[in-house]
Amino acid sequence: MPLDRTLDLSGHQLRRLPVAICVFDELVKLYLSDNNLSSLPDELQGLRNLQLLALDFNCFEELPAAICRLHQLTILYLGNNRLHRLPRELRELKELNTLWLETNCFTDFPKVVCELTNLKTLHFGYNQIRSVPKDLRRLEELKSIWLAGNLLTEFPPELLEMHSLAVVDVDRNKIRQFPNLSHMQGLKLVIYDHNPCVNAPVVGEGVRRVGRWADNSDFEQEDEGTKAQRGLSEEDSDTTQFPWKSHAPLIEPITVGV
Repeated sequence: MPLDRTLDLSGHQLRRLPVAICVFDELVKLYLSDNNLSSLPDELQGLRNLQLLALDFNCFEELPAAICRLHQLTILYLGNNRLHRLPRELRELKELNTLWLETNCFTDFPKVVCELTNLKTLHFGYNQIRSVPKDLRRLEELKSIWLAGNLLTEFPPELLEMHSLAVVDVDRNKIRQFPNLSHMQGLKLVIYDHNPCVNAPVVGEGVRRVGRWADNSDFEQEDEGTKAQRGLSEEDSDTTQFPWKSHAPLIEPITVGV
């Protein structure tokens, strides 16, 4: 057992996870990023203390069932895989507060995500969704949602009723018109660049906008990671992670104050 209860097997070209690893039942963090994994052994569920699991940059087409039995998970990285749906059993992860699903193959927003009521940060960029479900409003703890690079043709009306949101990213969609967001009192940053929009969203005082007609045109050429980094100061923190372009699991949660 590693002394810091962290095991990093990223970038080892693994096609199968050695079952022997699953005997380390005190593990808290397990990084399996950047391998060739498409399945995981059922024995993984024996890691009953696991809080962080990084599976980004692999070959998963289906979410392994064992993951849904890791009831202490708070952070789950599944970006850059081949996922197109999620099992209903994912709702059993009651402690999950950060979920990365960017750059997968979703054409519909998985409704089971709306049952993860402790979720505070959701990365769902670079899929192929055209809308979000109405039940998304059930995520009353959600602080940040990243929806860049999808096929949204309108700003999701569901977000207008989610007053806990501090960060909204709808960069690189197909939104032509933005509604008034000034009533969203918790909002700190809205990223709407690279949309064929005819207007900028109206926001409340102190809210930073990144996109066409924004207050500071210097941001228009910045990449998404830089935008997000500059969008919120370190002092304004609670539980929001930023989608840096570097390897996702290497980033510890950055938080946003309510």
